[in-house]
Amino acid sequence: MKEAAGEANLTVVAIILIGVIVAVVTPLITSLMSNTAERACCTDAGGVWKSGQCTRGNSNTYDAAGYRECVNSSNTK
Repeated sequence: MKEAAGEANLTVVAIILIGVIVAVVTPLITSLMSNTAERACCTDAGGVWKSGQCTRGNSNTYDAAGYRECVNSSNTK
């Protein structure tokens, strides 16, 4: 009977650890995906990603409205 109780306790600990890991990792993955989408939209709009912002860089083909539209559409998915 003691072995069964020990296995049950181990199962509870494992479930709690999995829950904690999921709670910590989910916001990190969400943030990474959002940043990646913003960088991709910046590149697609002809911009350069620098210091956390999309800038024109040396390109005359940068489309700020296209960048904003892309970011807004990627955030609604």
